[in-house]
Amino acid sequence: MTKTADSKLSCPVSRMCGGCQWMGESYEKQLQKKQQRVQELLKGICPKVNPIVGMEGSPCHYRNKVHAAFAEDERGRIISGVYAQGTHRVIPVEECLIEDQRADQVIGVIRHLMEKFRIHPYDEDSGRGLMRHVLIRVGKMTGQMLVVLVIGNSHFPARAAFVQQLVKECPFITSVVVNLNGFKTSMVLGPSSRTVHGKGFIEDVLCGKRFGISPQSFYQINHAQTEKLYSLAVRYAGLTGNERLLDAYCGIGTIGLVAADHCKEVIGVELNKDAVQDAIRNARRNNAQNIRFFQGDAGQFIRGMAARKENLDVVMMDPPRAGSDEKFLKSVCTLKPERVVYVSCMPETLARDLKYLTKNGYRCVEATPVDMFPHTMHVETVVLLSREKADDYVRISVHTKDLKTSMN
Repeated sequence: MTKTADSKLSCPVSRMCGGCQWMGESYEKQLQKKQQRVQELLKGICPKVNPIVGMEGSPCHYRNKVHAAFAEDERGRIISGVYAQGTHRVIPVEECLIEDQRADQVIGVIRHLMEKFRIHPYDEDSGRGLMRHVLIRVGKMTGQMLVVLVIGNSHFPARAAFVQQLVKECPFITSVVVNLNGFKTSMVLGPSSRTVHGKGFIEDVLCGKRFGISPQSFYQINHAQTEKLYSLAVRYAGLTGNERLLDAYCGIGTIGLVAADHCKEVIGVELNKDAVQDAIRNARRNNAQNIRFFQGDAGQFIRGMAARKENLDVVMMDPPRAGSDEKFLKSVCTLKPERVVYVSCMPETLARDLKYLTKNGYRCVEATPVDMFPHTMHVETVVLLSREKADDYVRISVHTKDLKTSMN
């Protein structure tokens, strides 16, 4: 288990907002609970669950993506914060212990400017007001910051002056986007955006690769832990430079581009069109010549590969919390890649999918939980599955163990 700080943290609103279910417990205790959860769910499925990889040092202020909603309190004062769990009632938050500290500073400035410019928070019931949310994305390695102002109607009085003053008071902001979302929805962003300062996106460096991050991009929120997660996934893939790898649910191409240096060819597939365009641009940013991205459903795409009897050596899959579907898993088993690396953000659906794969020609070699979200109940897990012989299981397992030791 990674050496970590064992101090307890206290947040005055943690019980109300529901965002940090385990705030107040020691970090060592949190890691133990996550380890136990993964071990219990994978019992009888995976013969080896390695110690969880936790954050080093103080596990605070790790979120590089910050969202705040705006409202008025009973005295008519503008407040910002998070929704109380299961509601759209805003819990005021001045400082969050897991969010980027500069982002909290920006949110405070926006509240002040709303009062100065007499801009009211948007009310979902009446449709009155303007400012609905702010979404902030931070490049941990580059220092760049993208601020997305989400408004409830298209009329934004004194917009230019508002943005100019925001950037003046927070000069580290590199881009500002105004997003229109007038729908009654739980989605933060609407379909229409306009860049009003900077390029409309930021860049960050992850595992030595440079990535563009737009308002809609999926990008892991904990930079330090993501580097450990992706490095472990690539190592589990056992790449020698000759493999053909499928990166399923590839998003903006992060895992595939990290793996591309170590294999012959990478094929990425992603349902979201905007994410695919980001992935293509990211391949150009990194001068990656051996990677191609396709837009489409991962299950349909791999079924097409199976129908054409294409060859794959490794499948790397990082599905959403709902996990994969049986059609996708069935096609993986039809293609028979030597190894499958499953990156999971939900242990329950991971256990379900692993049961299917292990009943259809695969064996779990080992699993490693990674704590991406300290102070919450969520845990990610990387699992290696193989069709290789028992002797090769031992070789791969020992190899990855040695690499993890050097990584921590």
